[in-house]
Amino acid sequence: MLRITSPSNEKVKRVRALLEQRKARRAYRQMVLESPRLIDEALRFCAQHPDYRLVFAFYADPTPRAQETLARLRAAGVPCYEVTPAILQMCTEAETPQGVITVAPIPDLPWPALPTFLVLLDRVQEPGNVGAVLRSAAAAGAEGVVIPPGTADPWHPKAVRAAAGAHFVLPVRLASWAEIPSLLTGTTIWLATPEGAHVYFEVDWQEPVTLILGGEAMGPGPEAQRLPHRTVRIPMARGMESLNVAVAGALLLYEVARQRGLVK
Repeated sequence: MLRITSPSNEKVKRVRALLEQRKARRAYRQMVLESPRLIDEALRFCAQHPDYRLVFAFYADPTPRAQETLARLRAAGVPCYEVTPAILQMCTEAETPQGVITVAPIPDLPWPALPTFLVLLDRVQEPGNVGAVLRSAAAAGAEGVVIPPGTADPWHPKAVRAAAGAHFVLPVRLASWAEIPSLLTGTTIWLATPEGAHVYFEVDWQEPVTLILGGEAMGPGPEAQRLPHRTVRIPMARGMESLNVAVAGALLLYEVARQRGLVK
């Protein structure tokens, strides 16, 4: 039986680093999956991509749901280490650990050659909001999400939890502002702002588009605004100035999907 009881174990240190440090996630190209549901999504991805392999798993007092996932991990040949409950608590940011976590490579999905539906998140500071937009983008049929400098890490544990498996179906690209125009080639750029010139349900979203969603406090930055763009808004009652970026993103993304017949 593989068992770890020391917090100074190198694998425990790896998990802690991946949870706490953006630079570690980038250096190792790995993220932490903290629930059976996410791990099951990763295992499905493994079945479709033979070169993608989960690195290892920790478990302690697994729930019945986690025991099922643990059995699937073992069947897939993933090294599974029993740890103490205290160590498992150290290795998760989830409020209620479900008994199993996994270290997984960050998926590297191909960017569409001729994109028709992209999202760019500019200066979105809260990782949970980044993950929530990724989840909505995947569900609405978006083909890729661009993350420029100044936006929260899309592989932060909060973002991974909020995305609910979107990382395994949606290409995500970190890119400099110099690189971004080439990723958006052929799309009309729509910048969402409270003062946008066009109401979102009056826009024709059937042409190739990139939707830029700005940060919660400051909105889109000057680099985003220098891109050739049009502006779109969500009308609001009672003098409210703005919506949470995840809520606004979901409304806009689903209008694109509705017009294109991507969701029924």
